Amino acid sequence: MFQPLVELVTFEEFLEWKPENGRYELHKGVIVEMQPTGDHELVRAFLIRELNFEIRFRNLAHTIPSQALVKAVDKKSGYIPDVLVLNLPNLVNEPLWKKSSTVSQAESIPLIVEVVSTNWRDDYFLKFAEYEEMGIGEYWIVDYAALGGKRFIGSPKQPTISVYTLVEGEYQITQFRGSDRIQSLTFPELSLTAEQIFRAALGES
Repeated sequence: MFQPLVELVTFEEFLEWKPENGRYELHKGVIVEMQPTGDHELVRAFLIRELNFEIRFRNLAHTIPSQALVKAVDKKSGYIPDVLVLNLPNLVNEPLWKKSSTVSQAESIPLIVEVVSTNWRDDYFLKFAEYEEMGIGEYWIVDYAALGGKRFIGSPKQPTISVYTLVEGEYQITQFRGSDRIQSLTFPELSLTAEQIFRAALGES
C-alpha cells in the first residue's frame, strides 16, 4: 500500500507555525498533536501543585511554565513536557526564551516529568534518549496506569514511577511503587509517595 511522504519541518518553521492554543510537539521534524486523557491531566495537575508548593516553601529559584518548549540537541525535535521545572537564573542565557519560551540548555532544566499515555514508547525511548543526551539531571516517568512495556516496569505490570538521574553522562534508574517515598535530587525534602500520585488519576488528593 502506498504511504504518502511526510513533509518534515525545521524547528524554526515549527516555532513560526505553532499556534498559541493546543499542545504540539516536533518529533524528528514531524509535528505531533498531544491530546491527553482526563486521568493524565489530573496526575499532571497534582504534580504541578505539589512541586510548586515545594518551590514556594523552600524558596527555590525555580518555576513551572505551562507551555514552554524543550529544544532537543538534534535541532529537529521540540517537546512540551508534562512538568518542566526551570532554573530561573539561567534563562538569561537561553537565546529563544523571551521570544518563543524555548529552552535548550541542561543548566536551565533541573527536572522533567512525563506522565505516560498510550504513546508510552515516546517517554521510554525517544524522550529518554533526548533528555539524556541534553544532560538533563533528573527525569521522571510517571506510569500511573502501567501502560509501559514489561521490560520497563516489570511483570506483572503495575503502576510505577521511574526516576532517572544523570551519572557521568548516563541515566541511572530508581523505581517507586505503592507506599515508596519518591527520592528526588531536585527536591530532596519532597514528602510524596508513589501511591499519592497514582490516586490523583482517581480525583483523590
